[in-house]
Amino acid sequence: MSLYRTELRRLTKRRFTRWMTLAGVLVLLAVLAGVFLTNHKIGPAERASAERQAEQQYQEQIRWAEQEKAACVQGQAAGTPKDGRFPPDCEMISPPPRDAFQAQWFLPSTFDFRKTFDDTLVPFTAILALVGFVVGASFVGAEWSTGGMMNLLLWRPKRLTVLLTKLAALLTGLLTLALTSAVVWTVGFWLVGTFRGTTAKTTSGAWQSFALTGLRGLLLVLTAATIGFALASLGRHTAMALGGAIALAVVGQFGVGILLSMANVKFVEAWLLPTYALAWMQKKVTLENWDSCNNVSFSGECKPETLDITWQHSSTLLIGGLVLLLGAALWTMRRRDIS
Repeated sequence: MSLYRTELRRLTKRRFTRWMTLAGVLVLLAVLAGVFLTNHKIGPAERASAERQAEQQYQEQIRWAEQEKAACVQGQAAGTPKDGRFPPDCEMISPPPRDAFQAQWFLPSTFDFRKTFDDTLVPFTAILALVGFVVGASFVGAEWSTGGMMNLLLWRPKRLTVLLTKLAALLTGLLTLALTSAVVWTVGFWLVGTFRGTTAKTTSGAWQSFALTGLRGLLLVLTAATIGFALASLGRHTAMALGGAIALAVVGQFGVGILLSMANVKFVEAWLLPTYALAWMQKKVTLENWDSCNNVSFSGECKPETLDITWQHSSTLLIGGLVLLLGAALWTMRRRDIS
């Protein structure tokens, strides 16, 4: 029997894999349903309602200005002391112009597929990456903790072949899940745009941009699963990967962020992993340092210092971490005793 087929079947038959996959799919469906319910299709009725609300706000400002002006005139006639509420000249009190109240401000939220779908791929990737990390760690961690790895090596004594075949089966299963979910996610949001927004101007260029973002997301999901797999293999227990992830999130992220903020380090986000994950998905993240106003325009506007984190920076970090952890897992698999 093929080792690869055996491992793939073992992966799909595990209850933890099924429950974790189901949980991830339900979260994705909840996000999709939430977006559907909180958006509305804009039609003539909605635009007319927005125009009425804008006019109502304008009329309220006119009445408020008239009341304030009358109070100012009355106060000046009575000779009451000025408390800073009114200007020296009551004629200065006037309502804002009508064009300051735009109807589009009062329109309900609507889903523009071309402008928004690319952003929805970020939470989609984050949820699948979490599923992949946990499933990958559990898939190999359970083998070590229950003694299944030792029994398997009696049948196939080639250690690296066994470990890499397990990883290949994991990535194959996760790839199938990610591609299937991506199709459902895309169709779902296309329907959201059709019934709760617009799908206009979705050109072939937009679809190519979506595909490239989705490809980067897929690579990030597979990388997260591989890292979880490698950590659990290093520690020979699922808790090694989960504990390492929690320690990294609590100590390595929140702790470092707090310490750097207290030390007034510029661009604290540049030291945090989520920044690089976001830069990988969006191609570039621009960090701003508002404590610095070195470049001040003649109008007095503050232009903060900026730092660009690009997908090239993220790829270097991801590849380095992947090679380091997976290489260490393979090395320990070959060198350490199986007991």
